[in-house]
Amino acid sequence: MRSRQDLQQAFDTLLAPERFKDYGPNGLQVEGREQVRKIVSGVTASRALIEAAVARGADAVFVHHGLFWRGQDGRVTGWMKQRLALLLAHDINLFAYHLPLDAHPELGNNAQFGRQLGLVATGRFGEQDLGFLGGRGDGAVFTDTEALAVHVRKVLGRPVISVAGARGPLQRIAWCTGGAQSYFEAAIAAGAQAFLTGEISEPQAHYARECGVSFIACGHHATERYGAPAVAEHVARELGLAHEFVDVDNPA
Repeated sequence: MRSRQDLQQAFDTLLAPERFKDYGPNGLQVEGREQVRKIVSGVTASRALIEAAVARGADAVFVHHGLFWRGQDGRVTGWMKQRLALLLAHDINLFAYHLPLDAHPELGNNAQFGRQLGLVATGRFGEQDLGFLGGRGDGAVFTDTEALAVHVRKVLGRPVISVAGARGPLQRIAWCTGGAQSYFEAAIAAGAQAFLTGEISEPQAHYARECGVSFIACGHHATERYGAPAVAEHVARELGLAHEFVDVDNPA
């Protein structure tokens, strides 16, 4: 058992949220009980995840997507009331880290997504250095865009949207998890031959074809389901706490 303050300090020390300009508050978003024995981690603080945390006897929930975002309606009604009511009724702490969780060089979303795909980062790019640039850890190359897309589909177990821009073998791969389609131009400028992220918007297909850099949209949730459990497990081991990851399915 450790205190809520111990847990907060451990997360903040590891993820350094003060370094980032973010879209919402990082750290403790909902205060629960003082003493913590078990953490449940997940991607998003949805009602389904909170219900799972209640069923598993969690004292704290750790997520990438929290409840509060810049510019949102501040009224506590509908889905917001339902989620908050569950957390407060069961005295569960909610910790959320957005960009700091993306960026951690070993345990973050980008690092862990790259690890799943066998990619090793040799550099960073984009705003706040969130994008990763590198290649296959075994030194091999993907023969073409379709070979890379097949590999991603196999690892993630889901369809992807692939727009072939580059011709021939792919050695320099850039990636940034979640809704980072706006990082595509920075990836192109950084010398990438292909870019992986969660989502695609209308302009990126044209950029891929016109700039000769392939774009693969792998799913927002699918690319971001590895960082939260990695960080929560690391902190749980450090503090002697129990931890369980709950993956609430999301087709997006």
